[in-house]
Amino acid sequence: MHNVARTPAPATPLEETGRLPALFDQDGGAFEEPREPGRGPDFDLIQRSPEFRTLRRRFRGFVFPMSVGFFAWYLLYVVLAAYANDFMSTPVFGLVNVGMLLGLAQFVTTALITWLYSRFAHRQVDPRVAELRERAAVTEGKPL
Repeated sequence: MHNVARTPAPATPLEETGRLPALFDQDGGAFEEPREPGRGPDFDLIQRSPEFRTLRRRFRGFVFPMSVGFFAWYLLYVVLAAYANDFMSTPVFGLVNVGMLLGLAQFVTTALITWLYSRFAHRQVDPRVAELRERAAVTEGKPL
């Protein structure tokens, strides 16, 4: 048995040309693929639109505070588990102690945040994304 290195066949036209999308080109500038006229939406124009900026601001206004809050709550749990052994081992009822309840609360908090985000996305994000798609003439079946 011989171990022969095989190169996979190119999967996309960009791979065949050797020009894969990249974040930066060799000169350190932003890589920008030339856009064929009439093919797909103009993403630069969409990103500069006030509607997109408002959508991004609303999204970030929900996600960042929620993420910071949950991370702080998780970190508090870890610090308490590491340094407040007496507090975390305080019995609440039966064999259940404060540490177990706070650990369970981590799961409950995760489920609550997931539900809140789903509700937020359904009410605030999805309708605005649909409006942007409609304005940009993007349909689900049409390739971007």
